[in-house]
Amino acid sequence: MKLKTPKSLSKRFKVTKKGKVLIRKGGQDHFNARESGNVTRTKRRDITFSEHHAPNVKKLMPWN
Repeated sequence: MKLKTPKSLSKRFKVTKKGKVLIRKGGQDHFNARESGNVTRTKRRDITFSEHHAPNVKKLMPWN
């Protein structure tokens, strides 16, 4: 049986060349007018996922 990547994971996480797991910061959809410009800029960047939980994500995403 073929091993398939859960699509919900592949849309939320990205594994870099060196093996780090990146995630997009939450809360970008609406109600952003009240945020300061600094907060808005920080939300645009991806952040590294916890090193403790990263192996679980990598195990579920064998092809990415």
